[in-house]
Amino acid sequence: MLYSVRGKLIHMEPSIAVIECGGVGFRCRITMNTARQLLALGEEVLLYTVLSVREDALELFGFAAQAELSCFRQLTSISGVGPKAAISVLSELSPEKVALAAASGDYKTITRAQGVGPKLAQRIVLELKDKVGTVAVSDGVTPSAGPVSASGGAAEAVSALTMLGFSASEASAAVGRLDSALPVEELVRLALRSLARPG
Repeated sequence: MLYSVRGKLIHMEPSIAVIECGGVGFRCRITMNTARQLLALGEEVLLYTVLSVREDALELFGFAAQAELSCFRQLTSISGVGPKAAISVLSELSPEKVALAAASGDYKTITRAQGVGPKLAQRIVLELKDKVGTVAVSDGVTPSAGPVSASGGAAEAVSALTMLGFSASEASAAVGRLDSALPVEELVRLALRSLARPG
């Protein structure tokens, strides 16, 4: 319904940003990662948004990057992970780190987020890993096929990118253009940068 808001940043709190668009102030819940990227009050900002509708409230969540928005959607699609837990995870970890933790089965990294215990972290890792397997099979590309077959790190980077919402073929092509000797997190970061470029 609301894809994004662009306007003047008129108010900030640790987990809230208010963006004024056409005389209306949109109150967005934000992650600490997004808060660090916002400019000073009075500056124009763009946030990608998700509107959460509950019986007792409408709440707008805003993200500075599309990768963070995509990761938020992936997290909240998991049973037992509400918007509050997803925001907590993305305040502690970048989307790349969430995806890498899931791809490598490292649930302990997810437990660093406030309010996320070992059981919930294990469920997040398990379900995100399952989603990657489904995406890879449905696209006819597996992380060990094509241009990324030479490196386990590259395969892990492809898995991480598919968790962030890219198709396995897009992820494989982007990682395939990079030096497979780079650390996994660097591969994901550089691939994200190239995938974000228009055209």
